[in-house]
Amino acid sequence: MISYKKLIFILMLGSFLLGCSSKNKEDIVATAYDYKLYKSDLKGIIPSGTTKSDSIAIIKNFINNWIHQKIVIYKAEKNLSDDQKDFTDQIENYRNSLLVYSYESKLINQLLDTTITNEQIQAYYDKNTDNFLLKDNIIKVNYVKLDINSPNKAKIKSLLFSKTGNKSQLIDLCSKLAVNFYLEDDEWLLFNDLLKEIPIETYNQEAFLRNNRTIETKDENYYYLIYIKDFKVKESTSPISFEKENIRNILINKRKLELINKMHNELYEEAVKKNDFKIY
Repeated sequence: MISYKKLIFILMLGSFLLGCSSKNKEDIVATAYDYKLYKSDLKGIIPSGTTKSDSIAIIKNFINNWIHQKIVIYKAEKNLSDDQKDFTDQIENYRNSLLVYSYESKLINQLLDTTITNEQIQAYYDKNTDNFLLKDNIIKVNYVKLDINSPNKAKIKSLLFSKTGNKSQLIDLCSKLAVNFYLEDDEWLLFNDLLKEIPIETYNQEAFLRNNRTIETKDENYYYLIYIKDFKVKESTSPISFEKENIRNILINKRKLELINKMHNELYEEAVKKNDFKIY
């Protein structure tokens, strides 16, 4: 049997990457019972640029896995009856499922209209409002993260917390001075996502949101300014803007099902007209 070092030496020379389409006895890398692993079976398993030591490890792991698999396969072959080893029906069913799926996917790619209007989204939301209950607390928020020693904290705080502050001036300052900031007006965010960015300690999120609008906090390196513009607590009705993409996907999936069902029915009706099947 060829050694790992000798095998990797062949690999580094590129000999079996270039060929060995024929499987000769001298090209055998490993055997397990009557199974044989050839050098050509290893073609392409090592990414370009891999070091020699890593290449040896990859080949060794591949060969060991191959041996383990073949041992189990051999024992299964020996210990299962012919009926237990007959997968004809399963293979046929799996093939049929793949054929149908591929045909349906081709049909969807060719015919599915994926344009969903805001009116259609609104209509679905209005009709199914009870289905859109929040699982988590959400907020509309603006926040700014500054270096702890930033000399511009007061100015940015004044602009952020003021209802009549100059938004463009705030954005300009944050673009130049902030470590990070979020100044969107109408986007809903998960409150938990804000907590990943801002070191706020709260054991009751709903109570915290009801009692806080402007927040200042800091840690060892950063100073944080947060203005919570609006919030909705979990199990309340989710706003349509938060559900818009979800509704779009629901409507597209409904169209997919309708298109597939229409295709099935049309094919069946065509087969009936042409007497392409019989029931005995």
